Amino acid sequence: MEKEIKIAIIGLGYVGLPLARLFATKYAVIGFDINKKRVEELKKGIDATLEIDNEMLQKVLVKAPSRVKGLYCTTNIQDIEQCDYYIITVPTPVDSNNKPDLTPLVKSSETVGKVLTKGNIVIYESTVFPGATEEVCIPILEKESELTFNKDFFAGYSPERINPGDKKHTVEKILKVTSGSTPEIGKKVNELYASVITAGTHLAPSIKVAEAAKVIENSQRDINIAFVNELAKIFNLLNIDTNAVLEAAGTKWNFLAFKPGLVGGHCIGVDPYYLAQKAQEVGYHPEIILAGRRMNDSMGHYVSSEVIKLFVKNDIKIKAAKILVLGITFKENCPDVRNTKVVDVIKNLEDFGTEVTIFDPWATPSEVMKEYGIETVTKMPQNKFDGIVLAVAHKEFLEIDFNRYLNEKGIIYDVKGVLKGKVDGRL
Repeated sequence: MEKEIKIAIIGLGYVGLPLARLFATKYAVIGFDINKKRVEELKKGIDATLEIDNEMLQKVLVKAPSRVKGLYCTTNIQDIEQCDYYIITVPTPVDSNNKPDLTPLVKSSETVGKVLTKGNIVIYESTVFPGATEEVCIPILEKESELTFNKDFFAGYSPERINPGDKKHTVEKILKVTSGSTPEIGKKVNELYASVITAGTHLAPSIKVAEAAKVIENSQRDINIAFVNELAKIFNLLNIDTNAVLEAAGTKWNFLAFKPGLVGGHCIGVDPYYLAQKAQEVGYHPEIILAGRRMNDSMGHYVSSEVIKLFVKNDIKIKAAKILVLGITFKENCPDVRNTKVVDVIKNLEDFGTEVTIFDPWATPSEVMKEYGIETVTKMPQNKFDGIVLAVAHKEFLEIDFNRYLNEKGIIYDVKGVLKGKVDGRL
């Protein structure tokens, strides 16, 4: 069975590559991506996202597409012909107005449609609103392939649960939700994933159920973080240590352990908008979901305002004040800068007339410049600053002697609440 199946993974990013690597331990896998630089690096056994250890990646790489187990990476659409399964793992972002941007999903569906043949199964892993697979993607596959859905080809949906930068909860150790366009295909999709996912699988009764399950996972986290962000604002006004309150409340067995902070990334800061738009399309205005988004989207402005208040309190001249922001990735110990809310902090501080330096040893400066037009450095600056904002809890930052880099009246603002000892302000 394992040698008979050939799988194409469309999109070799934070989700696609770990999945492709895992499947390649048992099956012939073709990894397809339109990013030529990315594919060339992967062919050399180098993963710039740091999700896969280079040695582990090199063990599964093969030099040519075949039906022998292993991973072949390519930008050539002809290399993904004659596959049995096509698994689409492209990102699903939102635009500047927080509207779902399905462009990557549409383009990848067009690509797969061009090579689709009878009997193929197309599985989507990208986070979408309930109904997107069958309402948006399937018509594209039918148009491009001139094949009939659920007669000539079939579909499945198995939402990704990758946690970027997490070396403990890797793809095979996270229980996988699966689904299919017919009961028989659902079983096939489930068996495919079950053959490599050691944590097990859960076969959902329909594609829409699986889509909805994924989008509410991150919406739930978003709402819970919004709640503790609101608590942080309240407790700061009451001069109470938020982290101390959460630690005390956390002694109850059923208290949910969420921390305040900036909510970015490709999932939690995005997925609620997909569910909200679908709800609005059917005439329902989701109040709690959007209230949570408004709260979390406001935190960049809140942090920068709190820093400026500390400057005023310490009699530090705001205009041309020098500020060091530590970290620009959306989470700690990870190079991913997608939808990072640290950018909001930086831009708001600059609006006050301050001079901001951003140090992040994990982020690629060229990628940050391309994405946000912001200059970053990968080595700690050696001059002194009027303020230091710890925005991301990279392990390297926990070893810094902050007094060495602060002017006499300088302040430290700890967004993540990870610094031991005295800090001037934190969430």
